[in-house]
Amino acid sequence: MKIVFNILVIFFLLLAFVPVFRRFMFHLLVGRQLVKEQKRQAKAYEQKTKAGIRVDSVPPDANQSRFRGGEYVDYEEVK
Repeated sequence: MKIVFNILVIFFLLLAFVPVFRRFMFHLLVGRQLVKEQKRQAKAYEQKTKAGIRVDSVPPDANQSRFRGGEYVDYEEVK
């Protein structure tokens, strides 16, 4: 009984004070489910974006404008 208690105490001390061990235990317990859920969400997002509106191209003369500049206008600062 004392051996089991000592093992549990050492385990909890490792969890409390050793970050590498804590990360490893977290990965074993929760990490795999997180990775699976992230992949599932990414797949759902990709399927959702494929079904949306899609613009193929922009007309070639969309960037050309008849506006060639303007006049200089004096201004006065009002405080």
